[in-house]
Amino acid sequence: MSLELRDVTVTLGRGESRTTALRGLDADFAPRALTALVGPSGSGKSTLLAVAGALLRPDSGRVLLSGRDIARLTAAEQARLRRERVGYVFQSGNLLSGLTACEQLLAAASVTGRSPRAVRSRAEELLTEVGLGHRLRHRADQLSGGERQRIAIARALLLEPELLLVDEPTAAVDRDRAAGIVDLLAATTRRHGCVTVVATHDPVVVEAADHVVDMARTQPAAHPRD
Repeated sequence: MSLELRDVTVTLGRGESRTTALRGLDADFAPRALTALVGPSGSGKSTLLAVAGALLRPDSGRVLLSGRDIARLTAAEQARLRRERVGYVFQSGNLLSGLTACEQLLAAASVTGRSPRAVRSRAEELLTEVGLGHRLRHRADQLSGGERQRIAIARALLLEPELLLVDEPTAAVDRDRAAGIVDLLAATTRRHGCVTVVATHDPVVVEAADHVVDMARTQPAAHPRD
């Protein structure tokens, strides 16, 4: 499994607010490797994640997932790809405050049509793997920022995605917890064999990455935004 972006351009907004978020971008992302996206705010990191995950269609160019151009799939095909092959970890974690750690994963599984009963054992196993085996029945609002991020990672891995997209995973945690989250991402990337792409400003993430893509250097000068 691989991810390749070829001459990708994305424009956002209309009229005078229209801006180029990505301009002629070429980038490659390898399996079993954690790649850090770096660059100043506005360099297109979040836009790249959205394009790679079929959340946003580029204006032009190709987005190749295992050689298949996902930018040219129908909306229904893209939705299926997101459910079955892509895992997301958003900066906020996007957890439901009224659900326990385990229920967060079961709810995600139900969206894809899987029975919560069928995946409960795997959900508990993943939460234990990320160091939360003792917090299975704690609600999200009872957990720390680092614990919530680890739940989000476990949730993303539940359906064994081929592509894991992570946006600023350490932004809301202290240095010690940041290091733990980065170690977890690196270990799970190798264990599960997925392509992992992390947008970050954090040198802790960059230090741990197998590859680094500097958004300011991979495309011609423009006036993009995240």
